Amino acid sequence: MPRTAQSQWDFGELFPPEQTRRRVLTVSELTNNIRKLLEAQIGLVWVTGEVTNLRAQSSGHVYFTIKDGNAQLQCVLFRSEDVAHRDLLQDGQKLVLNGDVTVYELRGQYQLIVRGIELQGLGALQLAFEKLKRKLEAEGLFATERKKAIPRHPQRIGLVTSETGAAIRDVLHVIERRQPSLQITLAACRVQGAGAAEEIAAAIRLLNEWSAEVDGSRRLDLILVTRGGGSLEDLWAFNEEVVARAIFDSALPIISAVGHEIDFTISDFVADLRAATPSAAAELITEGAFSSRTWLRETTAYLWQLTRRRLDAERAGVQRWQARLNRMHPRQRLRGQMQLVDDLYTAIQRCARQKLRDCSIHHDNLRRRLARVRPSLILTQLRQKLRDLSRCLRDPARQRTKDGRALLKSLRERLQLLSPENVLGRGYSITSDAATGKILRDAADTHAGQKIQTHLKKGILKSIISPD
Repeated sequence: MPRTAQSQWDFGELFPPEQTRRRVLTVSELTNNIRKLLEAQIGLVWVTGEVTNLRAQSSGHVYFTIKDGNAQLQCVLFRSEDVAHRDLLQDGQKLVLNGDVTVYELRGQYQLIVRGIELQGLGALQLAFEKLKRKLEAEGLFATERKKAIPRHPQRIGLVTSETGAAIRDVLHVIERRQPSLQITLAACRVQGAGAAEEIAAAIRLLNEWSAEVDGSRRLDLILVTRGGGSLEDLWAFNEEVVARAIFDSALPIISAVGHEIDFTISDFVADLRAATPSAAAELITEGAFSSRTWLRETTAYLWQLTRRRLDAERAGVQRWQARLNRMHPRQRLRGQMQLVDDLYTAIQRCARQKLRDCSIHHDNLRRRLARVRPSLILTQLRQKLRDLSRCLRDPARQRTKDGRALLKSLRERLQLLSPENVLGRGYSITSDAATGKILRDAADTHAGQKIQTHLKKGILKSIISPD
């Protein structure tokens, strides 16, 4: 069979037969296919992200975008959709959306038709929590100005919690350690599960009724509402409106300590004080008494310090008066007078000796003159003159000595008048503390049972202060 000659140019690959050509779709067809594929393969989904570009149209439809760090998704909420929590749609709010993924064919963009809205990471319980929180806050149940002051030194408290839970053990342990005298009245109730909220509210009302004023005073100082940690569902009883109303209507101050430090419940916002944990609540309640014990210990030490300072100051004052008394004591004056007498006596002796020396010199002169003149007559005259001079010398000395003795006797008599023994002789006595020897000058310085001793002119009496 002869071979068919082939053309130099083969265009078979460039122009394939009609049956192998690709199908060309219109934009509408492709977009419609994509929409059907998305709706069939993805359909109803949950998606989370941050709301942005929120636009509410006059038609009632709401258009917005949700995004994360890497992508964004167009969303639409039609007016006809019965979707709860529309008010959560705000720019910057992180939400979890439930809806159908589809394509808006006119723009060729895929979007989410929203069927449900929740806060990101939270379910229906959290949504209910936020809704009730906003409602009660609007009614003023969280207002600071209506909160009651917590007593600093409570003596009797009511406790609303489960009698078998860990919270009551923590509270009792802290109170036993910090303020054992604190009286606790337990209103036991369930703290989770169906009906727990009503039991908690009833326990709060029961404690208020039991603590109603009798003779102007209450049986309780405050109420502690508490339970241990748990999930949002476990703590939900404390997020119920009936509990919030009971706390708000309580005439007694209420401390709420529910869960752990990171847990917040409606009861925490309504209560007069929120504690992070049950143990922290017990520490807040006993802080006044615990601090007072510390203050008393410090005050005792401070009083001792002040007492020592006062005693030191008084001791210094007594020493100054003692020194002044020593300077002004009659003994000192008597010693001065005695020293003056000694000085006068020494002066008299010195004068006498001087006079004797003068007389001796004069006598020598006369004797020499006598040797030169009539000795017998002159001697007689001189003897008479000598006798006169001796008398003149002797009489003043005797008089001075007599005067000095009289002065010494007068001073001795004055000293005897001031002598304590002389005072005791007139019927007076001296009373002192038998233990310390301190002289007692004021009856206020004594106390019942104190031993004292009384010094008389002769002898000492010992006695004990009676209670009367």
